[in-house]
Amino acid sequence: MRKMHVVRWNALPCHMKCCYHKAASFFFLPLYFLLQLFSQADKESRPTGAPATDMAHSSVTNTKHTMAVISTVEEWSSLRSLLQDSSGDECLQLTFSSLGSNQVCDLTVEGHSISLHYADLHQDMTEESISQALESCFKSCKDRISKFLLLIRGGYYTKREQRMIEILQEHFGAEALKYLVILSVDNGKVVDTLDDTLLDLINVCDGRYCRITSSAASDGLYALLEMVKYNVTGDTETMLTQGKRRSKEDSAMSAAKQRVVEAEEKEQAFEQLVQQQERRRAGELEELKARHAEERKKEAADKMQFGTKRESLEEAVKSRGAMLHLPATAADDDEMKELSVVLLGMIDDTKSSALNVILERAGNRYSVSRSSDKLPPILSCERKEVFAAGRRLILVNTPPLDDEYGVFDVELVKDFLALALPGPHVFLLVFDKIGLSQGEEVLLRYLQKLFGQEFAERAIILFIYDDDDKRHKPQRVEDYVAEAPSVLQDLIRKYGSRYYELNIAKSQNASSYPQVKDLLSGMIKLAAAHGGQSFSVKKFPVQKLQERSKLMQDRENGETEVGHLLSNN
Repeated sequence: MRKMHVVRWNALPCHMKCCYHKAASFFFLPLYFLLQLFSQADKESRPTGAPATDMAHSSVTNTKHTMAVISTVEEWSSLRSLLQDSSGDECLQLTFSSLGSNQVCDLTVEGHSISLHYADLHQDMTEESISQALESCFKSCKDRISKFLLLIRGGYYTKREQRMIEILQEHFGAEALKYLVILSVDNGKVVDTLDDTLLDLINVCDGRYCRITSSAASDGLYALLEMVKYNVTGDTETMLTQGKRRSKEDSAMSAAKQRVVEAEEKEQAFEQLVQQQERRRAGELEELKARHAEERKKEAADKMQFGTKRESLEEAVKSRGAMLHLPATAADDDEMKELSVVLLGMIDDTKSSALNVILERAGNRYSVSRSSDKLPPILSCERKEVFAAGRRLILVNTPPLDDEYGVFDVELVKDFLALALPGPHVFLLVFDKIGLSQGEEVLLRYLQKLFGQEFAERAIILFIYDDDDKRHKPQRVEDYVAEAPSVLQDLIRKYGSRYYELNIAKSQNASSYPQVKDLLSGMIKLAAAHGGQSFSVKKFPVQKLQERSKLMQDRENGETEVGHLLSNN
């Protein structure tokens, strides 16, 4: 908090100002004694025979000074009560009266008169009502107004008092502060240090601030009178009228500036709105382009999918047509009595279980062991034969065609082709009913690439399931295919919609008989659709395969003889 001297005399001679600054540190003394000290200093410092200095600085002795009071009811009541309590002071004379709606206090201090005019300013009054009351108080003063008097209590400068000063400036201009005196009525709690807001106002008012107490009311009033006397006033009413006119001009200018600012803000807001709309339109355009691109991409994918389905359907129709119409060239009777089938798949025990069930049912045999029991892995291609449906059925089981690194072994392909001679007539693709794995998809692509389009025309899909395995959902194969993923459905259509099922569960042993019968019938029809001729590929000549088959048979016979000799020894 800043501190300053309570009183500053603009019209005092320099030698008196010097004395004042020397005595300022003793500001706690009554102001009356300070004034006496100034008078004594003037006498001592004046040369002999020189005229005495007139403290009024003008012939204003016994002049009546009129002041318009700016105050709330509480501050005015405090001042009035303090003055009435001090009415016994011989130096102080006061009279209270009314002038219209305003209250008037005429007081005389040591022969000098002050007339205080006050308009009631209640707490519940609006700012417009306060403005009208202040203006009415100003106009009611018949004599010339010397000053405006702001009353505060105990050195406290409240928000309401600050707002009254703002209203005064709004109506009478900043010039009004040149005629403002601040009087603190100290009849209760007093602040130790003045706050910054009040100090700023005192500085603007050229230090016109004094205090009045019940113990020394006349001293405070005398100090107030001195502030009124030693300040150049001029024609106060004219100055205030001009200030009011300037305030209106300033208000008009401020309103014009505000309108300019608002116009600029509206223009800026409009530009921002335009930019925002442009960005939104650009975003919508980009979104529309992306949507169109996505739709074109989807159309291309649908077109490709449709073409794939059409090719699959054409292949299925072609295959069905071939099965219904026997070809013009028929195979020899010996070849028609043989049916060579190659079992392909990724799961060894699934293929082996299917092979055993087919061998048993085709040969009308019944196994006491579970067909679905865990079987040893197949390390090389194996050939099994059984007589069924009036012909010799050759079944070639195969191990996985790829190694642990996913590389397919073409030698295994040569082996199962050699063992399938004079076939193969049918490729039996064995899949678990749980679903088509990624490895099985890779295997089918490899075989399709290796053997060409005719591989699909020679293939039959066999779904293996086990009713004793909880992983398998009990349902018909038609329902399973209908609910299968699109990848599997496309694959089935590609292979002519030739699919069967086989139950390898021991508890459902009897159900596998009709399933094997239907499978054999389908394989015979597929072989007949191709005239009973075996499948051949140019890159695997039949002569080379026959030589390979003979070597494999000789190797097997040699291993058998060695095993026999070892067993005899």
